[in-house]
Amino acid sequence: MARLKAAGFNERLTLVEHLDELRTRLIVSIAAFAVAIALCFWQNHLLLDIANQPLPPGRVPTTFGVTEPFFTTMTVVAYGAILIAMPVVLFQLSAFVLPALSPGERRIALPLLLMVPVLFLAGVVFSYFVIMPAATKFLLNFNSSEFQILVRARDYYSFLGMTLLTLGLVFQVPIVILALCRIGVITADQLASNRRYAVLVIAIIAVLLPGTDPVTTSLIMLPMLLLFELGIVLGRAFGRRPGDAFEPEPQPSPQGQ
Repeated sequence: MARLKAAGFNERLTLVEHLDELRTRLIVSIAAFAVAIALCFWQNHLLLDIANQPLPPGRVPTTFGVTEPFFTTMTVVAYGAILIAMPVVLFQLSAFVLPALSPGERRIALPLLLMVPVLFLAGVVFSYFVIMPAATKFLLNFNSSEFQILVRARDYYSFLGMTLLTLGLVFQVPIVILALCRIGVITADQLASNRRYAVLVIAIIAVLLPGTDPVTTSLIMLPMLLLFELGIVLGRAFGRRPGDAFEPEPQPSPQGQ
């Protein structure tokens, strides 16, 4: 029988039961993605209008093949479905992992897991309203007098989708830093003292992300630096201090034995 209810910390499950729960949660996640696909395909015209908004006025994506309009639309639909289904996927993942944590560890993990979708959406919103308009304006006007510039639909929507998704993941930096500080891998003071190296790493990451032009790279670096500083603040406030320990696993009372 399929198992979906999260197990308690003291509940012992067999390997088969764990695999059954994992399979059920994967099915739920896939079903959520399928529903999101159907919804996005139903509203694909609205989705394309939203995707075209970051382009400068008068710019319309162009297709060059008979099948390209369909497959390009399906690409946009897939990216939209991933964004919509992500909260369900994160919930199923957290519900599967949390039973393995002790009560003390769970109190630490729950706030982190709740921040993950919030920061992901913040990264998507920042990318859509700030990075994409500035990037498209700069790139499409660069040496525009020397070229006949057309916006190829497939390339533009892939650039848009990858930028939204990667920025959503990049916005998880404070969570990663706080988690590392909490488990004692590194301290906030160590991160602060090595800030110059962090800036170098952030610059390299910004260059490797979609859009290697100076405008996009600079706009990506700015929130990454702010998120790094936020991670240091969170690490100092909630990170693990010397002598801290997770709450031990509760033991059964000897009474009644």
